[in-house]
Amino acid sequence: MPYRSRSSLPDSVTNVLPAHAQDIYKEAFNSAWDEYKEKKDRRGDESREEVAHKVAWSAVKSKYQKGDDDKWHQK
Repeated sequence: MPYRSRSSLPDSVTNVLPAHAQDIYKEAFNSAWDEYKEKKDRRGDESREEVAHKVAWSAVKSKYQKGDDDKWHQK
């Protein structure tokens, strides 16, 4: 289920990430959703959605880090 806008992202994303990081998450999720459509393209028994969320968080973490204040900041 690709996300069409920031407002459609899960609360676990919108409640913690700044706007730009949400955009990164959305784009990475949607790309992974397409890329890992076939089960043979995924590792183990992970669902398409699980893989897409992992890819999206990884993309965010490549540009942002969680600070001592528990907020996400650009690296």
